[in-house]
Amino acid sequence: MTQTTDHTPDTTRQADPFPVKGMDAVVFAVGNAKQAAHYYSTAFGMKRVAYSGPENGSRETASYVLESGSARFVFTTVIKAATDHGRFLAEHVAEHGDGVVDLAIEVPDARAAYAYALEHGATGLEEPYELKDEHGTVVLAAIATYGKTRHTLVERSGYTGPYLPGFVAAEPIVEPGDRLFQAIDHCVGNVELGKMNDWVGFYNNVMAFTNMKEFVGDDIATEYSALMSKVVADGTRKVKFPLNEPAIAKKKSQIDEYLEFYGGPGVQHVALNTNDIVATVRAMRAAGVQFLDTPDSYYDTLGEWAGETRVPVETLRELKILVDRDEDGYLLQIFTKPVQDRPTVFFEMIERHGSMGFGKGNFKALFEAIEREQERRGNL
Repeated sequence: MTQTTDHTPDTTRQADPFPVKGMDAVVFAVGNAKQAAHYYSTAFGMKRVAYSGPENGSRETASYVLESGSARFVFTTVIKAATDHGRFLAEHVAEHGDGVVDLAIEVPDARAAYAYALEHGATGLEEPYELKDEHGTVVLAAIATYGKTRHTLVERSGYTGPYLPGFVAAEPIVEPGDRLFQAIDHCVGNVELGKMNDWVGFYNNVMAFTNMKEFVGDDIATEYSALMSKVVADGTRKVKFPLNEPAIAKKKSQIDEYLEFYGGPGVQHVALNTNDIVATVRAMRAAGVQFLDTPDSYYDTLGEWAGETRVPVETLRELKILVDRDEDGYLLQIFTKPVQDRPTVFFEMIERHGSMGFGKGNFKALFEAIEREQERRGNL
């Protein structure tokens, strides 16, 4: 298992009422975890590191743990629902399709984090409890967030196993090649009309997150559709959660489409940090991943406003990679199409060079690209 080192000063930890160490895992409920794990191994270059299923005592669910650098995905499917947890997962897949059920956050003290969250208005889903095996002890607790999504609070400093007690180390599904990304950059949630500020307040109060960015009005609109977005983050900026809601416009926005087909609020996309977006996109395209298209006209004037980047404009044009620049630097980004048949969850690959933004300069081009796909699906 890849180990990450947390260099945040102790003084920052002490000053933060809800300290976090980073994203622990993005947990998906899926219809077929074995096939999902294979797809993310071959198409995303991830490496299976752990497994839980009937072979090692889990009679209700099968789970595959995949990693790429510090990014960890867990794919869980129900074999035969026998408890409330199994029934919840089975019903979640039936209602929402494959989707994210848990944005798990690593914390230095799960009991303290859970207590703080409840004191500040969170709905508790699981009180703190311990899991133990020969590798040590993990403390877990869980709170509710938008839709049926949860945040599991994970305290694993005393644990050396591959993931959690109950999981066994597992060999890669395919021979791993070059790593295509190394960390989770941010996780984006879509919420109902009029609810964005409520959930921003939730993260401000319950987890002591602060507001990082805000995009409203013309920032984030096209001729036909619009949305509003705010970004909340922990004090160290290791965990970032943009929150989107639809805005009134001529036609159905991408957020409206997501809410309709997902059946309510949920995680829209996960952004993944890469050190070489060109190599990453080439490898993922070769493995069959589909990315949103960008018209050639976007690149005709790109150099005039985005300036010089490490990737030549012609390569950006060839691979349909977007560029944005702000006062701190620039970033390169590209978005996949939805990775399941429902037009819901997708991914972003992002390479940062100083900029801590989210591609504001690309919003119009990105949303027009999404609208073209919506129109093809008959959902605009």
